[in-house]
Amino acid sequence: MVLDKRIPVTVITGFLGSGKTTLVNRILKEKHGLGKVAVIENEFGEVGVDDGLLMNAKEEILEMNNGCICCTVRGDLIKILRRLSKRADARGIDLVLIETTGLADPAPVAQTFFVDDEVQASYRLDAILTVADAAHLLQHLDDVKPEGVENEAVEQIAFADVVLLNKIDLVSSEQRDEVVRRIRAINATAALHSCVRSAAPLEALLGLGAFSLERVMAEEPGFLQSDGAEHVHDSSVTSVGLQLRGDLHMGRLNAWLSGLLRERGADLFRSKGLLSIAGSDDRYVFQGVHMLMGFASSADGVGRPWAPGEPRASRLVFIGRSLDRSELEAGLRACLVGEGEDVAEGEGEEEEVEVEVEAEAEAGAEREGQDK
Repeated sequence: MVLDKRIPVTVITGFLGSGKTTLVNRILKEKHGLGKVAVIENEFGEVGVDDGLLMNAKEEILEMNNGCICCTVRGDLIKILRRLSKRADARGIDLVLIETTGLADPAPVAQTFFVDDEVQASYRLDAILTVADAAHLLQHLDDVKPEGVENEAVEQIAFADVVLLNKIDLVSSEQRDEVVRRIRAINATAALHSCVRSAAPLEALLGLGAFSLERVMAEEPGFLQSDGAEHVHDSSVTSVGLQLRGDLHMGRLNAWLSGLLRERGADLFRSKGLLSIAGSDDRYVFQGVHMLMGFASSADGVGRPWAPGEPRASRLVFIGRSLDRSELEAGLRACLVGEGEDVAEGEGEEEEVEVEVEAEAEAGAEREGQDK
């Protein structure tokens, strides 16, 4: 038997806010015996936030922003993989993780490893790992799409070799059973692990050799002929990225986000941000999934504090249906601390949030992700 020396690749997919970045952070900081990891990170919008949420101590992090990895920036993925393969030996890269945007169809991503000769010679697709949010999965599976637009949540479950059912602490046992039933109705063969904060044993997720081209070809005979161009996104779903210099008033920010999620939560699939809060040297992380939201900071072990003299700015990303950029930007600007405004350290941090609050800032908060 010939030993396959190609670099194994795990594609981590799952709908927006399911806990993918949390899982990637776990892999980066826990011992798994699989060697050095390179991460290819894909964000849907023009403003990236996840790079600031990943623990990139000694690992290689490569970003692909402003497009979906399964269609508009798929060519970029091939270029990145080719470049990475040329320096893999020198950098000692033993494993590649590809974290897709939550709006990606994993099939064209998987196809990349079989239709490009250079990529196929250097890499082998180990598994498609889908992270599913137990609290919101049924909502996304039942989402009615315009004609000709596929449901990404369904595709992500259908194509999975492993399903990580995350955030089971947010649902009852009866609700969990119904979610599992729906998953099994779509994909009866994938390994299924339930968990909280993406905390499934890594040996159950990595180094599995689970992807089978033969199985995929049996189910989708045209798999290798497709170029991914037929993947059409719901045009009403957009990403709004905002960047503002200066500090934000925590009380006003809290009130604005609470109202926004309360009024638009059903249409806001995902919201996240890296924040500069007045009166604090800590860098704050905001995470929202529909009407759930939470904050964490470098004081909680999430990210790093602001360095003395470092230019301070905030980056927020909202992904949802029928978003109004000017309205969102005006709301955020109203949270800026004006010149000469006196803000005591931590002012407003303890104000109650009127919508449901997730105990910890999810996904990017490095301590989350809910699975196994």
